[in-house]
Amino acid sequence: MYSYSSLEALFEPISIAIIGATADADDPGTIVASNLLASGYKGKIFPVNAEGEEVLGIKAFSSISEIPRFTDLAVICLSPAEVLGAVEMLCELPVRAAIVTSSGFGETGREGYILEQRLAKIAKKTGMIILGPNCLGLMNPTLSLNASLSADYTKQGNIAFFSQSGALCNTALDWANSEGVGFSKFISLGNKAVLSEATMLRYLSNDPDTKVVVGYCETLEDGQDFLRVAYDATCKKPLILLRAGGTSAGARAASAHSGALTGTTSAYNAAFRQAGVLQAVDIEDMFNLAHAFSCQPLPKGGSVAIVTNSGGPGIIAADMCEKGSLTVSRPSNATIDKMKGFLKPYAALYNPIDMIGDATSETYAKTLRAVIEDDAFDSVLVILTPAANIVAEVEKVAADILVAAMDSSKPIVACFMGGHSVTGARNLLRDGGIPCYDFPEAAVRSLDAMTRCHRWQNKDWPIEVCFRRDISKAQSIVANSRRIGLMELVELDAQHLASAYELPVPETVLARTSNQAAKAAKRIGYPVVLKVASPQISRKEELGLVVTDLNTPQELRRAFLEITSRAARRCKDAYITGCLVQAMGPKDSHEVIISFRRDAQFGPLIRFSLGGIHADMLGDVSSRLAPLALNDAQEMIREIAAYPILRGARSGAAIDLGALEDILLMVSQMASDLPEIQEAEFSPVIVGPDGAVVANMRMTIG
Repeated sequence: MYSYSSLEALFEPISIAIIGATADADDPGTIVASNLLASGYKGKIFPVNAEGEEVLGIKAFSSISEIPRFTDLAVICLSPAEVLGAVEMLCELPVRAAIVTSSGFGETGREGYILEQRLAKIAKKTGMIILGPNCLGLMNPTLSLNASLSADYTKQGNIAFFSQSGALCNTALDWANSEGVGFSKFISLGNKAVLSEATMLRYLSNDPDTKVVVGYCETLEDGQDFLRVAYDATCKKPLILLRAGGTSAGARAASAHSGALTGTTSAYNAAFRQAGVLQAVDIEDMFNLAHAFSCQPLPKGGSVAIVTNSGGPGIIAADMCEKGSLTVSRPSNATIDKMKGFLKPYAALYNPIDMIGDATSETYAKTLRAVIEDDAFDSVLVILTPAANIVAEVEKVAADILVAAMDSSKPIVACFMGGHSVTGARNLLRDGGIPCYDFPEAAVRSLDAMTRCHRWQNKDWPIEVCFRRDISKAQSIVANSRRIGLMELVELDAQHLASAYELPVPETVLARTSNQAAKAAKRIGYPVVLKVASPQISRKEELGLVVTDLNTPQELRRAFLEITSRAARRCKDAYITGCLVQAMGPKDSHEVIISFRRDAQFGPLIRFSLGGIHADMLGDVSSRLAPLALNDAQEMIREIAAYPILRGARSGAAIDLGALEDILLMVSQMASDLPEIQEAEFSPVIVGPDGAVVANMRMTIG
């Protein structure tokens, strides 16, 4: 882990060596040297090439060993085969940080991957900071520093940007320069052999020049580390990420591009949600959000005023607000009375505030002033369509918005729809720090993200819960299972492990005959459940191998014969040991499913859903990464669409939510404690008004 101060050599170097800069203007090293000079870098530059040729009028060194000791940063532009030797020589000087622009590493296959691992090993051993390989470099406009291969330099701003993709870096620079937006830091991560997103977030979250952090990522090598760092970062400033590789095809492409494994989309979504990361839906959305966060304050709440001269766009905006986290509140009576004094009688005053097509710049200015002063609203969206009577005043409307914004602490965004007739006004607004969008949907998405960010930064701290458990007993059960080659725990074996975590399970007895089943039921107490016992049969209910609500010995014996015979017919290769006699779950209950699977990047991903078709067919599932805090468990239960059923919709009985939350937290603890368990399913968990029990479970050991 690198500290904030140790990264200063990378971002704030007072001397830079360029390894591979020559007299040839097309060489990558020479391009970096040229960009440093063009950006106005004031530090010392030390070109290095085998001939010792002068580079752009700067004296060059013929060997790395000739570079002054304790040079801050080296930019290495050599062939892959030469990079490791150069890094080792730089470490001896020592040079504190390096940027490796060279490609031909992990993204190219096995040999490149091995080379990249050797590079990372050298860095770890010596403590050198390395950005890349296979990257463009970085920019720090605050110091007039362009240590990159891109000549498209950026002006100073308050957006920090990082990306695995060099092409996205070039796209971001082009967008920023066309929009007049600047960056505080600009970083091409490349293959991330040493420095990753997590390291950059640690630095950028404490960077006084950065207001908002924006990034593009394909893979995250240490998901748990990223989760911790991102959580701390988002409590200080917004973090907007665009993640690619969410589909099977995209994941394959991302893996080929960076040479790294990718995690599941559901795991990434859960990680970003738990860390307060704002996910951009596409490249355009990423840039839109970056601009909005960079120039507008966060709203104090979710109520938005929509001011428009056209009903259609206002309705579209209102729909978008209600689909997200925003509310379209009614103006106060005082504001309505005020607007009646200058708007036409047929104007709509109750939000969206539709001034109708004959609105003028004067009515825009007065209406905007009225809603800004109204405490009912936390943010304002101004929509303009180029109606005939206002085309000549479009730029006057933009100028009035800028004036109003100067006296307001509320965020204001605009949507000027149309083409050439509103271009000048859009540019005027954007130059003045008011985000202006082509369509209402993008404007609402920005306000929605800003509102969610404010709520996140003002949320209650998570409540960590630790249940009593017998870890040594659980570890012993897992170790014994692995020793005898048992890779799956089911039924009574799984119950023994669950008991170490004090998971509530119904009393269960294995009966090999119907007479044994009757004796067990008498001791447990009717009614009981009967299910076939076999380690090879998992979906017993779907196969008709479970019978519930048995009330007499006769019913029990008949059911025993039926389900053992049915199992023998339908599962001919399964070993059937008899039947499990189990106490019935709580009355007026529902069946839910809790499961986890270990993700390659983030560890255990816990899933929750109502039983039946809700998970498999409807996809009504909530997910979080372990370990869960109490608020995570509460949110998981409440965010599924079927939650009203659990709360007693249509005169049903409301379940014991606390008991269900406890089971989620216990499962989370088990998943965190026992990395040998690759996946587990607790299904069904039967929950009613008086508690919850885990009726069946299955665990896979790796």
